[in-house]
Amino acid sequence: MTTIGIIGAGHIGSQVAHKAVELGYDVVLSNSRGPETLAALVAELGPRARAATPAEAAAAGDFAVVTVPFRSLGGIPVELLAGKIVIDTGNYYWERDGRVPALDAGEATTSGLVQEHLPTSKVAKAFNHIRYSEITTDGTPAGTPNRRALATASDYPEASELVKKLYDEFGFDTVNIGPLSESWRAERDRPAYVVRQNAAELSENLAKASRTI
Repeated sequence: MTTIGIIGAGHIGSQVAHKAVELGYDVVLSNSRGPETLAALVAELGPRARAATPAEAAAAGDFAVVTVPFRSLGGIPVELLAGKIVIDTGNYYWERDGRVPALDAGEATTSGLVQEHLPTSKVAKAFNHIRYSEITTDGTPAGTPNRRALATASDYPEASELVKKLYDEFGFDTVNIGPLSESWRAERDRPAYVVRQNAAELSENLAKASRTI
């Protein structure tokens, strides 16, 4: 059985965990405050879930979901995620994270900076442009007319393929943006951000995004 290591058990992380457990995945959840603070969530999720430290979650996962504030990027374990696919759900909120000139100027992307921090991992962008509550409520079976679509981006085809598989299991179609250098198209305040859209609409919204806001 596949185990997902989840680093960051807030809104997005907990919803991904709920759906993953429902689908038969094992999950190892972690946050910055310690495993004991996740007792209620783990009890809610049931026997397929357990709490751990970020390092333990990174080591246990066949792949990882990193869902922490961008300002906490430095706390993501590096060596323990070597060789693994890492799904990054993050967004840059300068009001929370502080100003990052390279992001403000459109010279970098959040997921690109995660990839720089994790040079031996295979980072893919996902789940960053959907409201967290909709991760578990908006999915529909494959082939459903007007099925909602979500975007991904990665420099590694195998990482994009894993996200596509996970999206489909969660009930969403996939639009592959391409490399991480293009992942800004699905980020905050752009046309594709937190909007319910099918694959054709998502592709159109990604194409008309502005590089800087």
